[in-house]
Parts: sequence; structure tokens; C-alpha cells
Amino acid sequence: MTAFPIFYAVIENDLRRVLAYSLNNQLGFMLVGIGIGTPIGLNRTVAHAFAYIIYKALLFMSMGAVLFRIGTIKGSELGGLYKSMPVTTFFCIVGAASISAFPLFSGFISKSLIMTAAVDESHILTWLILLFASAGVFHHSGIKIPFFVFFAHDPGIRCKEAPFNMLLAMGLATFLCIGIGIFPRPLYNLLPFPVEYEPYTTTHVITQLQLLLFSALAFAVLKRTGLYPAELKLTNLDSDWFYRRLPGILWKMICVPVVRKIDQGQALVSGRISGMTINIPVPWAVSQMVLLIVFLLFSLLIVNFWF
Repeated sequence: MTAFPIFYAVIENDLRRVLAYSLNNQLGFMLVGIGIGTPIGLNRTVAHAFAYIIYKALLFMSMGAVLFRIGTIKGSELGGLYKSMPVTTFFCIVGAASISAFPLFSGFISKSLIMTAAVDESHILTWLILLFASAGVFHHSGIKIPFFVFFAHDPGIRCKEAPFNMLLAMGLATFLCIGIGIFPRPLYNLLPFPVEYEPYTTTHVITQLQLLLFSALAFAVLKRTGLYPAELKLTNLDSDWFYRRLPGILWKMICVPVVRKIDQGQALVSGRISGMTINIPVPWAVSQMVLLIVFLLFSLLIVNFWF
């Protein structure tokens, strides 16, 4: 759960879906902390969840501002927006730095807690996977999101800056991302167990900076050599397709023709029989009744499954 979404995020064109894959990735970090099961691991999971909600909201809000002004959030259609939306660009970079766990940002003081807990309990393989996942997060959320939206090829799109209410919300989240990163002790004091941990040690800072710099170097080399996957106008098929798209396709292929046949049969039945006029409800009522029956049957299935 921590490492696998990275591969989908790298090739995804819809940047909101990239953030959604990143969400699964970060949930994997939290599950690791819970799985370790020690007071330190649980502390670190709570701290990471608190910080994560803020910087992920900041990234989603920045992408929402771009979508609001441009009307699309496809990486292949964007670029050069730092000229039109400089404040949103700054806020997005802060969110990207936070999720990448740069020093002085909130992700650094929370994500490192979980990785340290894995080392303390001698889960070396788990620690290596988390290390790989950290590099992947920086790759697809720390670099890809701001780069392709604000600094990639400039298609000539020009727009206004985000509305004031959006900037205000992003500004508050930015303040918290930086404030928690510089002063982590107030957050540590809220955790369920006492915390004796200092994130800003020389070893930790240098190790994290090395990880981030080598990840950035890998991205630059792949871009320069043309090996980095291009932002193509396509949709990646994932497991969510089965519950987002497949029901609609089945409805159009099966249910819609059935409803039309019912409506046509109703029209044939409508008429005069023995001098009386049979008034059957309009076709929309029949269609709605079929939909209601399907919904009730599905609800019954869910209730029986869970209870």
C-alpha cells in the first residue's frame, strides 16, 4: 500500500488522481505505524495523520484553484502558470515540500517518526520500503505536481490569480505546514504518549536531504534523456474503474434498454378497453420505479453482507 501507488502516480495524467494515489501511499505509512504497535509507533501515526491532512488539503486546494481558473487539471494541458498564479504557485510548492518531508516543513517532523519507529523495532525491510516510498512521494507529488502545472512547457494559458477566499484557505494551511515544521513541540505535546524525540539532528537532516536530492537528480536525468513517461492524454485503468465506470456501462447496456421496452409496452397497453380509458402513469414514473427497486435490492444486499 505504501509503495505500489507510486507506479500509478508516475504515469497518471490527471493530477487530482496523482494526489489520490499519494493519499493511498501516505495511508500506508500510517498503517505501518499502527502495525508496529508500540507507543512510539502509535504516537508517530497520530502525528503524521495530523500533519498529512493539512498539507494534502493544501495540495488539493491548489489544484482546485487551477481547475477553477483553467477548467482542466490534466498535466498534458498545463504549464507556465507561475506567471499568472504566482501566489498559488508558492502555496503549492509549500505543500509539495511538506509532503516530501523537506526539513523545516511539517512532513519532516512527522514522517520521520514512523521510519524511526521501524528502525527501533529492527524492521529493516519495512524501513527500506518506506525509504523507497519517501523517494517516490517526492518524485510524483513533490516534483511532478508543481512542475507540470506551473513550470513545464508553456502552452500560452493566461488567467487570473485564484479568488481571495481560496488564497486565504491556502495561506492558513501554508502557515500551519511551516509553523509545525519549525516548531514541532506543540504537536508532540498533543500526542497520546510522551514524546522524547528530536527531529532536527545532523544525521536525520543530512540523510533526508541526500534522499531528496538524489530523487531530484533521478527526475532530471530521466527528463533530459527522454526516459521519463510523457504526460499523455489517456486514462489509466485501475481497480476504481469497476465501481466508477462499470456500473454506468452496465446500466446503459442492460437497464436502459429494459426500461425503454417497459415504456414501449406501456404505450401499447394504454388505450380504450370496453369503453373505458386506461390511464397508466407516464413513462418517467415507470423508469423511476425500476431505479428505486434496483436501489432497494442493492441496499438489502449491502445490509445482509455487513450484518
